[in-house]
Amino acid sequence: MDIKELEKQANEVRKRIIEQVYSAQSGHPGGALSIADILTVLYFKELNIDEKNPKMENRDRVVLSKGHACAALYACLAMRGYFEEDKLQGFRKINQMLQGHPDMKKILGVDMTTGSLGQGLSCANGMAIAGKLDKKDYRVYCILGDGEIEEGQIWEAAMTSNKYKLDNLCVIVDNNNLQIDGTIDEVMSSKPIDEKFKSFGFQIIKIDGHNIEEIIKAFEVAKNVKDKPTCIIAKTIKGKGVSFMENKAVWHGKAPNEEEYIKAIKELEVK
Repeated sequence: MDIKELEKQANEVRKRIIEQVYSAQSGHPGGALSIADILTVLYFKELNIDEKNPKMENRDRVVLSKGHACAALYACLAMRGYFEEDKLQGFRKINQMLQGHPDMKKILGVDMTTGSLGQGLSCANGMAIAGKLDKKDYRVYCILGDGEIEEGQIWEAAMTSNKYKLDNLCVIVDNNNLQIDGTIDEVMSSKPIDEKFKSFGFQIIKIDGHNIEEIIKAFEVAKNVKDKPTCIIAKTIKGKGVSFMENKAVWHGKAPNEEEYIKAIKELEVK
């Protein structure tokens, strides 16, 4: 896909995020919308994956550490062909496959079960170390929230990433500046994010997380970094694409009512 096609695809991902959360009347639309462009580039351009062979040994891996944003991941997996799109209507419903956090035992295409914040980078390290030991050339992508990196385990894991020179690991920080209780500055500031990861031995790349061209270039640069892990700090907008959700902490974990749902879909349909 070219940039224009990827932009359209990201908008389709956003529609499916809203549809899932509205159908369930439960979920986390804000942080799912903010990573829609990043996941779109990964799943429709960057990743070496095969939906017809989801357990392919040398596939690239994705760890959505901020697992509550799984509506975005599910949308990408369905659109890529890992499962039927009508299963999206079962989001967060009892006895359905697509629960409120990703489950690698139930969903093809999910590489790691996540949800307990702070643990994803440790898991991604393990995958990257295994790749090195097995002499495989797959890459591991780990998506963190900027609120999530307040967790101490993230920084223990960051030391491990550096110690083992995991140049097959790419961390992406969804820097939308909001978490459930307000701004990251108000709750527990993790700034300066770039200097912190740099001090832990990471190559730093800073981008606009909604600019498809910048996202593509960042992944290309990351693939050429040697002997150290990469951290892409993606400046994003919580609730991106839906005007009344943008930059509003309340939409971290709130479902739209019928009127809000109709308005959101109408806005996304004209993009």
